[in-house]
Amino acid sequence: MKKIVIVGGGQAAGQAAASLCQKKFDGKITIIGNENSLPYQRPPLSKQYLAGNFEREHLLIRQAEFYESRNVSVRSGVTVTAIDPGKKTLTTDKDDAVRFDKLLLATGARPKRLDVPGMSLAGIHYLRSVADVDRIRAQLPGARRLCVVGGGYIGLEVAAVAISAGLEVTVIEAEERVLQRVATPELSAFYRNLHESHGVSIHVNAQVTGFAGDGAVRAVCCGDKEFPADLVIVGIGIEPNVELAAAAGLACDNGISVDEYCRTSSADIFAAGDCTHHPSPQLQRRLRLESVPNALDQGRVAAVNMLGGNDIHDAVPWFWSDQYGLKLQMVGFAADGEFQILRGDVDANKFAVFHLADGAIVAVDAVNDPQSFMIGKRLFGKEVDRAILEDQSADLRALLKK
Repeated sequence: MKKIVIVGGGQAAGQAAASLCQKKFDGKITIIGNENSLPYQRPPLSKQYLAGNFEREHLLIRQAEFYESRNVSVRSGVTVTAIDPGKKTLTTDKDDAVRFDKLLLATGARPKRLDVPGMSLAGIHYLRSVADVDRIRAQLPGARRLCVVGGGYIGLEVAAVAISAGLEVTVIEAEERVLQRVATPELSAFYRNLHESHGVSIHVNAQVTGFAGDGAVRAVCCGDKEFPADLVIVGIGIEPNVELAAAAGLACDNGISVDEYCRTSSADIFAAGDCTHHPSPQLQRRLRLESVPNALDQGRVAAVNMLGGNDIHDAVPWFWSDQYGLKLQMVGFAADGEFQILRGDVDANKFAVFHLADGAIVAVDAVNDPQSFMIGKRLFGKEVDRAILEDQSADLRALLKK
């Protein structure tokens, strides 16, 4: 019997298993994850689940019955410690060896850590897993002042949840502006104003040098300045989990290196999700994306190709974030644009910014404007009539007809 092993417990792993079942794979599928859970989705963790508006079982990508009825073995709470590509085996911390014919690494990523004095104080958290959020939620009722270190998506989503829960919230960002890595200066300014209008105190160009407290955190230190806090959440980015692949001799460079088929440098080992560094034929460069759509698409492509297919991963990169009831949807990368066209009303919190290069749409940033996002996504990489885009009264669906 053919054996496919999937290492990981996130979106890519769950999607790959589901796709293998949909393709009627009649061999043995084993999912090995180091968390004590079935594969689950992470986006709600910093939003609905943190706010207490999302049941834990709703995080699951598939319920237990799905795996049981399809002969998929899920080994939770098990850590893979080594891979032998030549022998096609892997070992775990349970001292057992697992054979595979094809292997998918969906090992994801982990939060970057701050290395400053006071990091071991109680009340300081990172947010990546459901267990992380459970620990944070347990402290929220007794907290009064929350300090978020990092003004990226995770940090701002946490800030929105906390301010709605009645906490005093401070965001500390080391860069010149929030969302600096992923957004234009104009969009960064919009989100800073949005948060400040809800009472969040934002400090940029502020480097955390340590944490003060006696057993438990009482302040975040930035040089000689202290920000009072009895709860701290650090969100300064993530780094891919490549150690297992690297130790097995697989090529790694800002992630596990894969080709357009999601295949690693070892022919029978594939990789998908946040841990991969992959080519984008559309963008004509290699990327590592921290994106659910990317993880899902790579999971599907890897499943097909582990069964002998030749599907190519070439999906358009897109992202989203929910804050204060506003939905931000982004396709492509604004930095690729040469100029931008604003449609809608920023003051009304409903607008879209189209970014163009050589007459083609290369990115769209849409706030509460799903139609513009969807049209921009369909037209990604295509030349468009600039006059229609600039005409605020024009129906953008006319661009699709052209």
